[in-house]
Amino acid sequence: MDQFAELGASSSTQAAIQRVLVGEQRGVRAALLFAGPALIASIAYMDPGNFATNIQAGAAYGYRLLWVVLAANLVAMLFQGLSARLGIVTGHNLAETCRDHFPPAGTTALWLLSEFAAMATDLAEFVGGAIGVSLLANISLMAAMVITGLLTYGLLVAGGRGFRRMEMIIGALVLTIALCYISELVFASPPWVAVALGCVTPTLPDANALTIAVGIIGATVMPHALYLHSGLTQARAHPRHDEDRAKLLTFSNREVVIALTMAGLVNIAMVVMASRAFHAGHRDVADIGTAYHTLSPLLGAAAASIFLVSLLASGISSSIVGTMAGQLIMQGFIRRRVPLWVRRGITMAPAFAVIALGVNPTRALVLSQVVLSFALPVPMFALVHFTAKPALMGRFATGPALRALAFLAALFILALNILLLAQLLKP
Repeated sequence: MDQFAELGASSSTQAAIQRVLVGEQRGVRAALLFAGPALIASIAYMDPGNFATNIQAGAAYGYRLLWVVLAANLVAMLFQGLSARLGIVTGHNLAETCRDHFPPAGTTALWLLSEFAAMATDLAEFVGGAIGVSLLANISLMAAMVITGLLTYGLLVAGGRGFRRMEMIIGALVLTIALCYISELVFASPPWVAVALGCVTPTLPDANALTIAVGIIGATVMPHALYLHSGLTQARAHPRHDEDRAKLLTFSNREVVIALTMAGLVNIAMVVMASRAFHAGHRDVADIGTAYHTLSPLLGAAAASIFLVSLLASGISSSIVGTMAGQLIMQGFIRRRVPLWVRRGITMAPAFAVIALGVNPTRALVLSQVVLSFALPVPMFALVHFTAKPALMGRFATGPALRALAFLAALFILALNILLLAQLLKP
């Protein structure tokens, strides 16, 4: 994927960014020059894996797991901010930093784990988009997967001609998802007091709720997004000194908060819609196809169609981002590039295998998110480690409070994983 070898802005965009850094340009147009990296990373937080886990959470438990969605989104903000900080300050992405600072054996193990996580990620993204195509066009899932693969490849080629163009493509798809779920909330008319209480009342009613909670975290805080964000910021601008880096970090942190707040609201809306539509009389709805067919009589055909459009936009956009992240991971760890079609084929292969074996697509999506949650603590702890090193980050090394908060967040996810593993191994 040579066109994404350098995930940076064009020379004209970089020149405009320099004018902002020296104070020659201000205002909204100046801020928009820095928009893009967090927007692209945010699509990982609205992918079909989120659809699958959020539908199960809302249908089975109503609003009681909304606190998990909110907590996962806050953790995502923290770590996407750290990832962007690493790229801006060091000029290297997380994969490159791991390669340069870890021993060869550790680097190889981390690369293989990251590739495995990228495949699990793309399984959810690619299959989810294909489900949308299948239901919209009333064709087989396998045929829909072929169409989705070709469509994703075409958009990757088109976007590869200019990185700003890719940002605009992803931005349009993110806006589509957001508008779809605003419309869904209008149809659902939820009780907002119950929604608010669900967001701030931690509870895990049973073992299945724990599995779904870990899946929600795996679908929200994504390993490939942590790698990708540092790559998106490392070459976007060329800071001359620490004052420039400080300004870049300010713009980046603002974008992270805005983009991931929007992603978090979309995830909350998914759970709310599923709770409103299914919890009262259809708690066993755990399948995207069943959810679509059940929505029509409950909320109307328009709500069901909007749901499919959002799923399709999510699957296509997240597949694009997943392929970009996979390429960056491979380049960073082993200094190897592969053609676009090869990279796309590597990440699509497990999805075709799973469907060919007859595995339930939605079940595969949820389990893939659980797998991702187990892979997640490794890049999280790596980010905590690297961004705390003054020798690497200079004056931008994280302070004790931020470092402790990030470490505790990573421990929280690790503890949930251990709890789930103990539950699964219980005789």
